Amino acid sequence: MKSATNAYTQESGSETVELNFGHGQKFKRQDQLNRRFLGFLACFVILVLFALVALLFREAWPAIQESGDIFFTDSYWDPAAEIYGGLAFIFGTLVTSIVAIAIAAPVSIAVALFINEVLSKRWGRFIGIFVEMIAAVPSIVFGLWGLFYLAPWVKDTLTPFLKSTLGFIPLFQGPSFGIGIMAASLILAIMIVPTISSICREVFKTVPGHQKEAALALGATRFEMLKLAVLRPSFSGIVGASVLGLGRALGETMAVAMVIGNNPQISSSLFAPAATMASVIANEYAEANSDLHVSALCLVAVTLFIVTFIVNSLARLVVWHNERRHLKKGGV
Repeated sequence: MKSATNAYTQESGSETVELNFGHGQKFKRQDQLNRRFLGFLACFVILVLFALVALLFREAWPAIQESGDIFFTDSYWDPAAEIYGGLAFIFGTLVTSIVAIAIAAPVSIAVALFINEVLSKRWGRFIGIFVEMIAAVPSIVFGLWGLFYLAPWVKDTLTPFLKSTLGFIPLFQGPSFGIGIMAASLILAIMIVPTISSICREVFKTVPGHQKEAALALGATRFEMLKLAVLRPSFSGIVGASVLGLGRALGETMAVAMVIGNNPQISSSLFAPAATMASVIANEYAEANSDLHVSALCLVAVTLFIVTFIVNSLARLVVWHNERRHLKKGGV
């Protein structure tokens, strides 16, 4: 034995094994430093979040004192008269995001299943690259495309079709000018498809191959195998992917501002123009000519943060409940 802290030598036949312990204390110090550094970074991110929220609340406080509950119950927005009701913006944000996620989620799941389970690995990687490239397109480009192509298509093609088939529903009644809730929702749906589909693909890859083979061996069809052996165990991941897509839809600004019409009103028709919380901030913040107007826009930002936080919390509860039920069924 060379030293209690440096080395230990053991002879076994013709072989000599030497175990070195000299750097153990050094590695321990490095682990402690790495742990403290990573902990500092994690705490720093949390502090930045709290600082951001505190700043928004401080700037929004004059509008909270001036408007009170009217901001959340009235849709009348008139900066000239210093009357700020944000209900129309909350309505526009929620409706466009919900319609977008209702369109994008099934499409994204189908795309992920097609790439992972139907196509070969080579073609799956090739098609997956093109799907993910949609996420790299700037939102202003989507806005221009929506303004010059999608809005006329909604007005001339989609609106007559929906009115002739589903016109008895109030959602599909009223005049259509192309720009409005429907056009904004379609733009958002296209923009969040890559986010949801890429995450769903990674979730589906974690499903064991023998689980799918067992379903097929028991006589399940290809569709039944995908439903029972892939989709059902991946429910939590699908919900998480959908929430991430919904989070982007809630906060999307430029593309929506260009095609939604920016009219702060509440309408039962999806063809009517509207406004979102993100679009009103982008449109009016640079031109705000009073402290109360700036404070009201900060209050809109606070409301958007609260809505996003509530949506993510509800999704987390759904995932937690599903995981708990799955563990109970598994006998854990």
